[in-house]
Amino acid sequence: MSAVIKRLCRVCFCNKLTQRIPLCSFTTQSPDVNDTVKKQNSSVGPLDGIRVLDLSRVLAGPYCTMILADLGADVIKVERPGVGDDTRTWGPPFCGSESAYFLSVNRNKKSIAVDLKKKNGQEIVQKLVSQCDVMVENYIPGKLEKMGLGYSQLAATNPSLIYCSISGYGQTGPYQQRAGYDIIAAGLGGLLHITGPRDGEPCKVGVAMTDLSTGLYAHGAIMAAILQRQRTGQGQHIDCDLVSTQVASLVNLGSNYLNAGQEAQRYGTAHQSIVPYQAFQTKDSYIMVGGCNNQQFTSLCQMLDLDHLSNDPKFISNQKRVENRDELLGILSDKFLSKTTEDWLAVFEGSGLPYGPINNMEKVFSDPQVLHNQMVQTLEHPIAGQIQLPGPAVRYSQFTHPQATAPPTLGQHTDIVLQSMLGLDHVTLQKLRESCVIE
Repeated sequence: MSAVIKRLCRVCFCNKLTQRIPLCSFTTQSPDVNDTVKKQNSSVGPLDGIRVLDLSRVLAGPYCTMILADLGADVIKVERPGVGDDTRTWGPPFCGSESAYFLSVNRNKKSIAVDLKKKNGQEIVQKLVSQCDVMVENYIPGKLEKMGLGYSQLAATNPSLIYCSISGYGQTGPYQQRAGYDIIAAGLGGLLHITGPRDGEPCKVGVAMTDLSTGLYAHGAIMAAILQRQRTGQGQHIDCDLVSTQVASLVNLGSNYLNAGQEAQRYGTAHQSIVPYQAFQTKDSYIMVGGCNNQQFTSLCQMLDLDHLSNDPKFISNQKRVENRDELLGILSDKFLSKTTEDWLAVFEGSGLPYGPINNMEKVFSDPQVLHNQMVQTLEHPIAGQIQLPGPAVRYSQFTHPQATAPPTLGQHTDIVLQSMLGLDHVTLQKLRESCVIE
């Protein structure tokens, strides 16, 4: 048996608390078909047994940890006493005393209120980390080290810890000490330059896509680190940042510049490399339509009763359509103004073309496909009462998301977490509360 296999058989680091499961108890043989059927639609998540300490605030980090929580991880959110996550006050609207913003990215978590500026608070977190698999934080680089909560400090006592840092610019480099904000990173990373009307001012995206994309990157990186830890037994430090996420997400436009020296431009809803592929104004609103290849363009022309366009030498290929963008779009725009959006949706139904309406929130959450995909969750909140949230975006054949728990109130789980994980009694908790270490 190889040394690696021996290490794996000794201990499995996908654990609850200090429990260790011998990996040799798992088989590499194909599971029995009947066992597979029995396991279908299990409510036990893929990350059941993984404990995450969440020291992040606002959006990128909380979005990441919410995805982990949706998959069954036990996520403990550490918040500042009396204040909590910044987004708790980012209303209106408010549901009771809770902002809708905070509710949107904090389901399935526990909240403990601990003051990290106090020595006792730092010691509490250090002890909690010793019983956790993953820690996520989004402090300015170096700040947690001053509190004894840096990666090297915590890994010294918990070498299997996966420590994920999310920052604006990374843990090193000339900008490392700058505060990280979505729209700033979106500007530096090129997203604002390519977003907005053609020949108009740069625009921000309606939601904080750089933050959200960083949260998704962080979630994937943590999952990869968990898999690597199963092989090696070692944790690691993950360095995620908004600017790197945004630059990586430039994809084809970044490649166009790096390989061909082609500077990106703003095109509104249109596409730099494909024509037509954009929004068109109708008699009453807007519709998105694409003719992304020659076959689709021919079909589009037929449905618009503009068959002659598909044979016009100026529009015979996508390259020609890009070269003659303005002329073609002028013809198509005039045609789309002749019917309402609903009329055009009926025309394109079943055509195989990429098309769809530009919905407001009301239409999004009443759309038949959105409802079919169960993208609206209804939860009972202890203060706000019944609330609704956008649900998880991914479905699994072997795992059914259980009924989610509502986003926690500030410090809702302080006592139960510190009692169950650290063994603190009521007297000790009361002393910590009186000295404002916890809430």
